Amino acid sequence: MSQSNNAKIFIDTQRAISDISPLLFSGFAEHMGRCIYEGIYDPASPHADEAGLRTDVMDALRDLNFRAMRYPGGNFLSGYNWEDGVGPVDQRPARRDLAWQSIESNEFGTNEFMAFCKKISVDPMMAVNMGTGTIQSAANLVEYCNAPVGTKYANLRAEHGFEDPYNVKYWCIGNEMDGPWQIGHLEAEDYGKKAREAAKMMKWHDRDIKLVLAGSSNINMPTFPEWDRTVLEIAWDNVDFHSMHYYAMNTEDDTPSFLAMAAEFESFVDTLSAVLRYVKARNRSKHDVYLSWDEWNVWYKARLTKDVEGEWTKAPHLIEEVYNLEDALVIAQWMNVFLRKSDVLKMAALAQVVNVIAPILTTTEGLLKQSIYYPFQLFSNMASGKALDVVVRSPMYETKQFGDMPVLDVSASYNEETGNNAIFIVNRSQTDSITIDVNWQDASPSQVVSAHQLSGTDPKAANSFENPNVVVATPISAPDLADGKSTLVVPPLSFTALEVRV
Repeated sequence: MSQSNNAKIFIDTQRAISDISPLLFSGFAEHMGRCIYEGIYDPASPHADEAGLRTDVMDALRDLNFRAMRYPGGNFLSGYNWEDGVGPVDQRPARRDLAWQSIESNEFGTNEFMAFCKKISVDPMMAVNMGTGTIQSAANLVEYCNAPVGTKYANLRAEHGFEDPYNVKYWCIGNEMDGPWQIGHLEAEDYGKKAREAAKMMKWHDRDIKLVLAGSSNINMPTFPEWDRTVLEIAWDNVDFHSMHYYAMNTEDDTPSFLAMAAEFESFVDTLSAVLRYVKARNRSKHDVYLSWDEWNVWYKARLTKDVEGEWTKAPHLIEEVYNLEDALVIAQWMNVFLRKSDVLKMAALAQVVNVIAPILTTTEGLLKQSIYYPFQLFSNMASGKALDVVVRSPMYETKQFGDMPVLDVSASYNEETGNNAIFIVNRSQTDSITIDVNWQDASPSQVVSAHQLSGTDPKAANSFENPNVVVATPISAPDLADGKSTLVVPPLSFTALEVRV
């Protein structure tokens, strides 16, 4: 690290990157492990409502202010017949879920998911099976969800007790179809053609829906980014978003590099942004396609092995990652990247929302908010309006993976309607506090609306059911404002979120 522990941040509310899409603050619920059963849906819990939905879980999810929820998978999707999950519950078949070696009871399905979304005020983001599923089954699901009564699948929805269409706007065309692990894996050209034809039928049912094309599963795939170019060239004019998936890891226990992962996140976005620009030009198209980062999280401690698969049980304990302080700081930086890349990144879904690599863990009696819960909560509730192009003058530090990196990672937003300017600051240093001079260049802030901070001395510190408040965001004293400036000191290993009125 450089000798100076001083930094400067320059804010100009006129220097906007783009409007911030509220859909950046979305989640993902898959039929995997205990996400649905014993997570969202748990009739055996004393917290269950009349429909079996966990009221304490829903309260915690509401506080995260999700805008959309992706469902039902994930790898599960590619072997799922949606018709198994509708109709009278006692007539639904139990199935072997080949993706996770589990038993799927199908007692929770499309209509239960719609009721759940309504209760927590999020938009459903449905996915259609492009593995064992056909373009016809994809179109049928759109009809079931969105068509007025009068035809087969809309009438079937009404028979199941739901007369009014759900009007689901966002739809994913398959999941990770580039992956050999995927049920019904396809080569790029084959998937591109199948997705294009499914998209045509789906939009013929409802021209207002927005479709997400399945992109590369991760940047280490041998076909990345050629897969993305190929499928986009084939399906470009029929889709609206292109998906990206990434799970951050610290398997080398290299905290300095792990805390600089934002460099990798930005590189991933920049690569796919270039692919989008190329394909639009190559296709001579006036149509725009944006990015949807619809699976993202830290995940490396609870990896799947042959010894920890589902073993043909219902709701097995799979990949229930325990998150620590450094994980939370990586999540905060990831969301800084969301704001900095908001011109091309318009949707993102935290994977997942309960128990399975999630901000919330449950027992039958209660729940635990993990460290990553808090940065998501602050961003989701504070970042609105336009993302700002912030100028940061920061000390540097050395990393093995990315070379010299700034100690501070910063993003900001400005909502012209409310006058609120939110600033998000991560101090990557493990040892040094940083004194920051914040300068507003075009307008003076009149008051600090809120100030919160998450910090600690041990990057491996984590919350537990016994000690749930080890890593949490707490209010801090508001820094003084004077003449369009403010000075604050951020401790090492910290995430600070400020909201000021400009």
